[in-house]
Amino acid sequence: MTTAVVGRGLTKRYGERVAVDGVDFDIASGECFGFLGPNGAGKTTTMRMLCCLTSRDGGNLEVLGLDPDRDARPLKARIGVVSQDTTLDVELSVRENLLVFANYFGLRGEAAASITRELMGLVGLADRADSAVTQLSGGMQRRLQIARALVNSPEVVFLDEPTTGLDPQARHVVWERLRQLKRRGVTLVLTTHYMDEAERLCDRLVIMDHGRVIRAGTPASLIAETVGTEVLEVELDAAALERLGRTRPDLDPIDVGDGVWQFGGGDAEALHEQLREAGIDCSLRAARRAGLEDVFLRLTGRQLRDGG
Repeated sequence: MTTAVVGRGLTKRYGERVAVDGVDFDIASGECFGFLGPNGAGKTTTMRMLCCLTSRDGGNLEVLGLDPDRDARPLKARIGVVSQDTTLDVELSVRENLLVFANYFGLRGEAAASITRELMGLVGLADRADSAVTQLSGGMQRRLQIARALVNSPEVVFLDEPTTGLDPQARHVVWERLRQLKRRGVTLVLTTHYMDEAERLCDRLVIMDHGRVIRAGTPASLIAETVGTEVLEVELDAAALERLGRTRPDLDPIDVGDGVWQFGGGDAEALHEQLREAGIDCSLRAARRAGLEDVFLRLTGRQLRDGG
């Protein structure tokens, strides 16, 4: 399997603040790779360096064998970018947005018309070809942005928060379009705050915090290694917590707020019964399958942060 993106010791500073602090990663051709992390973790800055939008201060970076700092022009011809913000031309129709973008890549006449028809079909907007952008729902606008990023038949597509603000139905439609691209062999690199999105789409991912990669792997391996297969959530008061610390020091509960504590492991219901047998007063809130959100909270905490 070939490698599409390689980063080694990637570093970016803004004054005294180190936004990205010696990050390493490899992204294989044809896979969906995710950057996850709380606000201010450095994931968006990393994406901007990959997309030729921000120069790095240190380390080595190659995208499709090219250096984004030195080879920005030829590299931009081979990648697609879907930013967080809507950057569509609201004065143009769906078709016109794609045709104008095609012109930027030297496509004219029937070549531009052909790729426009193909992409409108791919993202399910063929019947809205003449609609103004302002007439589209948020999900449709997002799909149009994805279509526009594919005009130049990119080998790698970078997506920064591709489904932020969309309703569940629209998110699922976008997910299916991204899966179609992956089946075509396109490499996808995304950031997201939706853990279910990362779990469903990503072959591999890294979790970043404070500018560094703190964990990397497949969604399944990260869940199994960090949390276990199941999660138990129970209500514990101060007295119960104190007794828990004395009787079960082997456990590592996570505070998820409002007096609810979370335990990882292999059998949540069995653990709940063990706690009750040990005389720990705990009210069951949930016994469920573990997911990436549990990994995320365990590694980065639940405190709200500012920043990107």
